[in-house]
Amino acid sequence: MSEFLESGKIWFSGKMIDWRDAKIHVMCHVLHYGSSVFEGFRCYKTARGPAIFRLKDHIRRLYDSAKIYRIPMPFSREVVEQACIDVVKINGLEEAYIRPIAFRGYGSLGVDPKDTPTELVVGALAWGKYLGDEAINVGVDVRVSSWNRMRPNTFPAMAKCGANYMNSQLINLEAKADGYIEGIALDAGGLVSEGSGENIFVIRDGKIYTPSLASSVLPGITRDCVINLAEALGYKIEVASIPREFLYIADEVFFTGSAAEVSPIKSIDRIPIGQGRRGPITEKIQKHFFGILTGEIEDKYGWLTFI
Repeated sequence: MSEFLESGKIWFSGKMIDWRDAKIHVMCHVLHYGSSVFEGFRCYKTARGPAIFRLKDHIRRLYDSAKIYRIPMPFSREVVEQACIDVVKINGLEEAYIRPIAFRGYGSLGVDPKDTPTELVVGALAWGKYLGDEAINVGVDVRVSSWNRMRPNTFPAMAKCGANYMNSQLINLEAKADGYIEGIALDAGGLVSEGSGENIFVIRDGKIYTPSLASSVLPGITRDCVINLAEALGYKIEVASIPREFLYIADEVFFTGSAAEVSPIKSIDRIPIGQGRRGPITEKIQKHFFGILTGEIEDKYGWLTFI
C-alpha cells in the first residue's frame, strides 16, 4: 500500500538528512507513552505541476494538536510548511503522501515529559488508494466495530495524537480479521462516530448527514472540503447525532479523509447500502473534489499549494 523512499531525504528538526539516518533512541518518551502529534496529507499531480492539498490547514491542525497535548513546538508553522514543500522537491515527487510528526524525544522516561525535547520530522512517500484500488469507484464493505471511540474528557478526540490511534488500530484490526475493509466506531453513547482513520457521511432522501465533533470525531480537513462542496452543489448538510440503525437504511454512505479521499461504502454489517454500490450524490461530490485536486476544476477555495 505504501512505498518508503529509502534512498530519499527526510526533514528532521531543521536538517534534511538521508532517509536511513532518520533514527531515534529506543528510550525516547514517544516510544513508551505515544506522545506524538502528526498529520497526513497528499500532494497531487496536476497540469501545473505537483500541488499539496490544504497545506496550511493541516499544519494549523498539527499545532492545535500539540497545544491540546501541551507539546512545545520548536519551529514556526511557516518553517514546517516550507519543510513539506522541500521534502517533495528534494525527493523529486510528482505525487506523494506527506507525514509531519512532532514527538517528545530522548531525555526522561517518566510520565512527566518536561525534560524531553520536541523533535519535528517531515517525510514523504508514495502511497496509493488507502482503502484499495476499487474503493473510489465501487465502494468498500465495512462493519460497525465492537470498540467505541473514546469518551469525552478521556482522550481529546480533536487532537491527532499517536496515542489516540491505538483505538483506531483496534477498530481496523478487528474489521480486517472479520473480512471487512474498515470499521465504523460508535461514540461512548452508542451514536455513530467515524472510521478508524476517516470521517463518515450518510445520505438519505437527498440530504447529507455527518456526526458532530461531540461524537468524538477528528475535525477532518477533507470533511470540511466535502461540507463546502456539497453545499455549493445545492445539497443540505446536517451535522447531527446519528443512530447506528440509520446507517442501514441510508441511500448512500461514504468515508472522507486525506488518505481515504472520498470513498463510498457499499455495505455495512453485510447489509447493502442503497443499491450496494457507489451512489449518484457520492459520485458527484467525488467528481468535483478530484476535479479541483487535478486542476480540471477551478480551485476557488485556495486548497492547493503548488510546488
